[in-house]
Amino acid sequence: MTASPEAPPRIFDARRREARLARAAHRLHQADFLHVRAAENAAGSLEAILREFPVAVDLSAHSGPFAHALAASDAAGRVGAVATPTSRTERAAPGAAALPLADDSTDLIVSLLSLHWANDLPGALAQIRRALKPDGLFIGTLFGAGTLKELRSVLTEAELAERGGAQARVSPFADGYDGAALLQRAGFALPVSDVDRFTVRYPDLFALVRDLRAMGETNVLHGPIRPLSRAVIARAARLYAERHADAGGRIPATFEIIHLAGWKPHESQQKPLARGSAKVRLADALGVKEMTGDEID
Repeated sequence: MTASPEAPPRIFDARRREARLARAAHRLHQADFLHVRAAENAAGSLEAILREFPVAVDLSAHSGPFAHALAASDAAGRVGAVATPTSRTERAAPGAAALPLADDSTDLIVSLLSLHWANDLPGALAQIRRALKPDGLFIGTLFGAGTLKELRSVLTEAELAERGGAQARVSPFADGYDGAALLQRAGFALPVSDVDRFTVRYPDLFALVRDLRAMGETNVLHGPIRPLSRAVIARAARLYAERHADAGGRIPATFEIIHLAGWKPHESQQKPLARGSAKVRLADALGVKEMTGDEID
């Protein structure tokens, strides 16, 4: 009997994540700047691709920002009506259940700031690739490893000091440098990955947490979550200000958005040359003198 592959570890609680998104649905407009930034970048990428995408699907955590960014872009006329899942589950827990899309059925799939909640990220990407038509395009974004590094540090230190032990409070995020490798592992061709790293400044920790709640981006790690006490929160706020505040008293919050793009393989796509088949030496192409090992200091 062949052993079945091991199920991916349960890092995130899908029901908890879905509840967070539902709670944030009417508040996103208060703090949608990250989703708007990701959506505008995705629409900008489509502007540079001069082809049509008649069948398009948006799997983003919140569908509004991409719809607005696309409508305002030069690519709007080349993208058909964008469908969104009727259930919030597909957006809350990517890869947890089969996508409601037939194989080889879609020209374009967009997933913005949702995939960092996938328990099985390569599996979620593979589902997206299967739903695309040959030569179909995937554009996605997810938070990277540098996101909220200041908050992670002060919460851990404050909880250790007040309770003698600390629980994970900020999600583990993917390394931005692994983006293209993730796409290749999921079967995409011509993978592209880029990292957008920036800082947002807040008056205090409480303002940052309000924005995270409005986005639906608070803790949904699997397992029991022990509520933070007032003492822990107060110490964390004080540490944040002491360690990171600028001259005006504002604290920085680092965000890192990984941008991904990949195509479902098709015979018409450009293929890399086979190893050893180059017709021109690299030194000649660069216009430099080729040196042997003995000539290099």
